[in-house]
Amino acid sequence: MVTVRPMGPDDLGAAEALSAIEFGKARSPAYQLRWRTRTGHLLATDPGGCWAADDDAGLAGFAVSFRRESNWLLATFAVRGDLQGAGLGRRLLDAALAHGAGCERGMISASADVKAFRRYRAAGFSLHPQLSLTGRVDRAALPAGLAPVREGTGADRDLLDDLDRRRRGATHGPDHEVLASQCRLIVLDRPAGTGYAYLDDAGAAVLLCATDEGTATALLWEAVASSAPDADYEIAHVTAANEWAIDVGLAVRLAPATEGYLALRGLAPPVPYLHNGALL
Repeated sequence: MVTVRPMGPDDLGAAEALSAIEFGKARSPAYQLRWRTRTGHLLATDPGGCWAADDDAGLAGFAVSFRRESNWLLATFAVRGDLQGAGLGRRLLDAALAHGAGCERGMISASADVKAFRRYRAAGFSLHPQLSLTGRVDRAALPAGLAPVREGTGADRDLLDDLDRRRRGATHGPDHEVLASQCRLIVLDRPAGTGYAYLDDAGAAVLLCATDEGTATALLWEAVASSAPDADYEIAHVTAANEWAIDVGLAVRLAPATEGYLALRGLAPPVPYLHNGALL
């Protein structure tokens, strides 16, 4: 027998481990800590959207969802392999979706898993293929002069909230605090356009939002230029609507490959925008 119940802080370790297994990715201790910090933050801000399932073997699955203004977002969702196809995924997703009742919009960064695709489509989502561009950056292709970005601070919160609402219809709210604690925030604010990006330790843009494609492109060039010369680099979560990001990746000789879907309900793919995989 499998029991579905509210998820709690004590589930974070087992949930991270299950997520790593089911998504088939080896994770460094630093990544594991970031995952637990981010998911613990969502548990604290939106406990009603977080659900877990147990059986005699332990944690059988979980779904972490949250609301930001009129947006419902699914951060992460996993079911133990031996229970997939038995209806548990539907039970967990239904519990998470109920938390978003009344929200105008929904967003999920989905894997290429066929069962998940069917569940999201049945829940009324349109699924838009997304790309990842990876490889060593051809540094000879970097522009000679980069735009004058500045380091972002907590004083930029109103600016970030305004940009979020323009692109995805709702702010990231308290999620900016988690992003700022784990990433470098850069801001470009000029008469021609405004935008921001969070960059991880490798210089990859884990979230990018701007008023226009020219500003978004300038922010992404700054991100690419900050990459290490001798390391692989990635531009992730690029929908077909964001061809400006594809052009930057191709210019520095990164290789494109399809990587899952951006599932949306109540809105078109945000442009110009590179979404965060968990905080969207």
